[in-house]
Amino acid sequence: MKKLHFTTWLFSALLLLTACEADDNDKLPTGDPGGKEKAGSGALVVTNNASEDQTNKNKNVTGNSSLDDRYEIPHIVGGTDNYILIRSTSVYGINYVIEWNNTKKAQRWTAYQMYEGNSGTAWNRNNWQSTEWGGDPFQIDPDLPSYVRTELSDYRGSGYTRGHIIASQDRVNSKEANEQTFYLSNMHPQKYAYNGAPGVWGEMENFLRGNWNKRNFRDVLYVVKGGTIKDGQIKEYVKNLLVPQYFFMATVCKIGNTYKGVAFWSNHDEPTKTVKSCLITIDELESKTGIDFFCNLPDDIETAIESEKVDYEFWKLN
Repeated sequence: MKKLHFTTWLFSALLLLTACEADDNDKLPTGDPGGKEKAGSGALVVTNNASEDQTNKNKNVTGNSSLDDRYEIPHIVGGTDNYILIRSTSVYGINYVIEWNNTKKAQRWTAYQMYEGNSGTAWNRNNWQSTEWGGDPFQIDPDLPSYVRTELSDYRGSGYTRGHIIASQDRVNSKEANEQTFYLSNMHPQKYAYNGAPGVWGEMENFLRGNWNKRNFRDVLYVVKGGTIKDGQIKEYVKNLLVPQYFFMATVCKIGNTYKGVAFWSNHDEPTKTVKSCLITIDELESKTGIDFFCNLPDDIETAIESEKVDYEFWKLN
């Protein structure tokens, strides 16, 4: 894992705000998957303004094309209490994006894309055994100030695993992409029975990767995952850790000119439920979480996919 210094974040953040390339969503997966921000590019503070686009009235307007144009990015709260973390690699561009709440020391969501180009395998996670990390590549996020981040010591003796939000196995296209998934900013505390197989979170991740992230199923998947951090949806606090009561995922599949959407909502205390029983509409998930998903999609497409009933046949769960 690269040792990245917090002292570089301000310069990199200013660079990002002026030099980001937009992701051309409609050309995926053959198009350039996004801007070429350097890994560890800093914690951004952004202001989200009102949209004047009559065809997309709720889109992000931050002045950063990596946030305003990519379909997977939810509506950003922004402001000084929320950092935006953009992780990128030299080959694939944007790896994933996080909105981090500084007061609660927890992420609000992780958003990313899955398509043919970034779904290849060029790194074996067993290789971490032979690195200086000795099989445990989990690391503090070097771009978050110490007073707003979680630490490795917070998990020791907590009774919770370090639960990936973007799964490590979803990013094995390179060592660089995989190691970025091990930053603690990409974690929520999870019970092992919930996170590990056959827990429902682990099963959902396996289904997403094994059934939906396939060439004949999607051109691109737009994915948002996270745990609940708003008051009334917090299980408990342990040491420095906020433990979500619920976990969620929202996914849009684009294949050709067709868009299909589905959402997942699960109680942390119900690890044995089936993936099928946890599927709901994106509109329902927005009501539960207060998060406006896929706001950068044109309004007509967004409205259609978010309100449609769960199509179990399409999602291979009939």
